[in-house]
Amino acid sequence: MAALLETRTLNKWFGGLHVTGGVDFDLEQGEIHCLIGPNGAGKSTLFRLILGEHLPSSGQILYEGADITNDKPFQRIRRGISVKFQVPGIFKALSVRQNLQIALQHHESPETLHDEIDRLLEFLKLTADERVLAGNLSHGQKQWLEIGMAIALKPRLLLLDEPTAGMTPDETFATGEMVQALNRQGVTVLAVEHDMAFVRQIAQRVTVLHFGKIFAQGTIEEIVADPRVAAIYLGEVHA
Repeated sequence: MAALLETRTLNKWFGGLHVTGGVDFDLEQGEIHCLIGPNGAGKSTLFRLILGEHLPSSGQILYEGADITNDKPFQRIRRGISVKFQVPGIFKALSVRQNLQIALQHHESPETLHDEIDRLLEFLKLTADERVLAGNLSHGQKQWLEIGMAIALKPRLLLLDEPTAGMTPDETFATGEMVQALNRQGVTVLAVEHDMAFVRQIAQRVTVLHFGKIFAQGTIEEIVADPRVAAIYLGEVHA
């Protein structure tokens, strides 16, 4: 399959610290790809380079074959990239429904807005809580609401930064089902994640970062069976 996103010899230096070291990475159209690695491996930096929050010291980022290396974050969003960060960026003083309305109002006509909010509420398992203030939701529900706000943009590429952090096992599994459902609808997903049960549930391919470089790539079965990966990562998180 054609690559939706590519990085070519991507480097990022912070002073004398080489955080991203010549990363050649490709994300295939239509896949769910998980990015894992021990703390300090450079996952977050690579994520922010893809988002445009950091500019690379050298190298290229391509999206649908176009060079977006120097694009601003809002320009990448317009190209069809959306993101859900680890800490939910919801409007806590507004209701769940109002949060989704804000996310959708510039992307839906007045005639379709109500039905689209209803559809998202059902997808997010938040229909019964639509009038609850977002700040009063459980942690897992807040994460789901932000996923809803991210997919309101109808992205082709959804970036997830530790989407299950702080969730219960049941919430984590339900989140995995949401991600898989989005993928069946045509959304390509790149997730930075520590929870290996979640990675096993959703990942079609896995990339392991170590000291800012790609250490291993493959299916989750190949990654779990790789003793080198176990030495640097899997044993650390008791997977």
